[in-house]
Amino acid sequence: MSKVAFLGLGAMGSRMAANLLKAGHELTVWNRVPEAANKLVASGAKPSVTPREAAAGNEFVMSMVSNDEASRQVWLDATDGALAGMQAGTVAIESSTLSPVWVRQLAGSMNKSGVELLDAMVSGSTPQAESAQLVFLVGGDAESLKRAEPVLRVLGSSIQHAGPVGSGALAKLATNALMGVQLAALAELIGMLKRQGADPRQVLNAVSATAMWNAHLTRDTESMLKGNFEAQFPVKLLEKDLRYTVKTAGGDAAAPTVSAVRGVFQRAIDENLGNLNMTAVVTLFDGGH
Repeated sequence: MSKVAFLGLGAMGSRMAANLLKAGHELTVWNRVPEAANKLVASGAKPSVTPREAAAGNEFVMSMVSNDEASRQVWLDATDGALAGMQAGTVAIESSTLSPVWVRQLAGSMNKSGVELLDAMVSGSTPQAESAQLVFLVGGDAESLKRAEPVLRVLGSSIQHAGPVGSGALAKLATNALMGVQLAALAELIGMLKRQGADPRQVLNAVSATAMWNAHLTRDTESMLKGNFEAQFPVKLLEKDLRYTVKTAGGDAAAPTVSAVRGVFQRAIDENLGNLNMTAVVTLFDGGH
């Protein structure tokens, strides 16, 4: 088993770290709010005060934080950043959803210290993180990925090598852009069906027999029709991912569809829905908000 540091113990990170511990890896953990580590420490993880302290002496250092700015702070802070505590030959695994341009910058900084970066971003939400069924979309060196596979295998059901560093970030943004477009369309259609006096469930059950349907639509429809918006993937995080996608594409004119959908999720944030599950966007169209 490997020595692993895990940085960021939010809804996703805490579940991923718990699975590493269950699999027998020697785990060191850090979180900005130290109390988030208590349960893991009680189960055998080693706590640390800073990312730098957490990273020291470990073969792999994983991060799961909210955005580019948080990633920069965790890895490259001049005093407490993880990179300052890492030895040459360590593999850094960044699983946060980030912009490709930042991932490449981070890889450049790490390479100067002899550290290899994998942008091993995940498809899946908290249920998949808890059940170790995440899909990893990985950018980086194939040999480094081979080294990291025993760690990633206990967290996910699939590991997909998308290409050189930055490709994992591109694959994740593409995945979430498709999800966002689909989700916004579903929300609008539910609003249309209600205004037409139709039974949305019955109509969408009919649509589900076609090739256009998928399991995600089934789950999202249930959430929208039941008004169950307990956060698994909050509106504000999907808006951030769509914003990164538009910027990566080259701006609004280069990605007009994704840009328009990002605007829908920004509107949801403006109407105080940002901390709810992404499916809460339906309330913009069905008269529920």
